[in-house]
Amino acid sequence: VFRFSDPRTDPWPLVHSPLPITLLFASYLFLVALGPFYMRQRKPLKLRGLLIAYNLAMMTLSSYMFYEFLVTSVLGNYSYLCQPVDYSQSELGMRMARVCWWFFFSKVIELLDTVFFILQKKQEQVTFLHVYHHGTMLFNWWSGVKYVPGGQAFFIGMLNSFVHIFMYGYYALASLGPQMHRYLWWKRYLTIMQLCQFVAIAAHSSYNLFTECPFPDGFNIAVFLYILSLIALFLHFYYRTYTRRKQ
Repeated sequence: VFRFSDPRTDPWPLVHSPLPITLLFASYLFLVALGPFYMRQRKPLKLRGLLIAYNLAMMTLSSYMFYEFLVTSVLGNYSYLCQPVDYSQSELGMRMARVCWWFFFSKVIELLDTVFFILQKKQEQVTFLHVYHHGTMLFNWWSGVKYVPGGQAFFIGMLNSFVHIFMYGYYALASLGPQMHRYLWWKRYLTIMQLCQFVAIAAHSSYNLFTECPFPDGFNIAVFLYILSLIALFLHFYYRTYTRRKQ
C-alpha cells in the first residue's frame, strides 16, 4: 500500500522536508553559473591527490551499495518483475531502506564532481547533460527515499551502483595524470554500459505499467519518462564524442 511518506525514513538526514535539498540544488546552480567567473582570472587548481582519494572513496561507496542492494534483494527473494515496498520494521526492510538512503546521499556527494571540474577550469565537462543528470537525481532519489525506499527502486540503485564502480574507477585512473591516458581506451565502453543500464531501467519500470503490481504507477511513469530523457542525451553525447569525432 502506498503511503504519503515512510515514517521509517522521514526522520533521517535531508529526508523530512524538501527545503534542504531545494536549497542545495539552488546553491549548485549558483555555483555552476558563477563558478567560471570566479575562476576566470585564477589558475586552475591542482587537485590530483584530492581527486584520487575522492574517486577511490566513491568507488568504495558504490561497491558497498551494490553489495547491499544485491544481498538484501537476494535474502528478501525480491522479484525483478514486481516488488512492492516492505514498509515493515523487519531487518531486511530496514536494511533496504538504509541502502536506499545511502544511494540518495551519494547523489549529494556526487555534486562535488562539478565543483572539481570548475576548480580545474575544465568548463567543457560541465555540459547540460552533466548538470541535468546531477541536479535531477537529487530530487528523484529524495522522493524515492521519502515515499518508496525499496520495492521496484532497488533495481535502479543496484544497477547504477554497479556502473559507478567502473565510472569512478575510470576517473581514479584518469586523475593519476596524462601517463595513464593510454590505459583509458575503454571510455567508450563505459558510455555503452551507461546506455545499457538506462535501457534496462526503462524496460523494468515500463513492465509494471501493463501488469498489476502494488507499487505506485506514478513512480514507474516518472522513472520511465526520466530515463527516456537520459537515453536521448547520452545517445547525443555518444554520437558527438565517438561517432562524429571519428568521421
